[in-house]
Amino acid sequence: MTTMVHGSAVAIGSLGVLIVGPSGSGKSDLVLRLIDRGAKLISDDILHIESADGVPLLAYAPSIAGKIEVRGIGICSVEYEVSAPLRLVVACAKDVDRMPAEDMRTTIADFLVPLVKLDPFQVSSVLKVELALRSVVEAGHLPVEKPLPLQLRG
Repeated sequence: MTTMVHGSAVAIGSLGVLIVGPSGSGKSDLVLRLIDRGAKLISDDILHIESADGVPLLAYAPSIAGKIEVRGIGICSVEYEVSAPLRLVVACAKDVDRMPAEDMRTTIADFLVPLVKLDPFQVSSVLKVELALRSVVEAGHLPVEKPLPLQLRG
């Protein structure tokens, strides 16, 4: 199963982080700063989520491999990873709760995935992504497949 998603994705170490939000919300800007700290681009703007043995994989879109749109500069080439297992979704948001609910999740490609909401334009946002990923890993939170709806026979 493959699902196309609007968003940007990076690999931090061997783990995938999906960054979502509306156009102009700061996804690519956050990705650039994560790359500056050692992350690798998977895909910018469009990517695929593939299910491999019950694990969601973030996968690059071949037509834009290694390309990132840099507002005010244009399309730039960067090193990239072909795929990485999805572990965290970052939602770009202006209003962020000071103390968010524990174990927040969102549905992506029929998986419930750990979620954090961040203002991508804050200077500390790259560190917050790394801390959120670390806390998800340390807590053992994994994306899980949503159960199929119960089919009743009439």
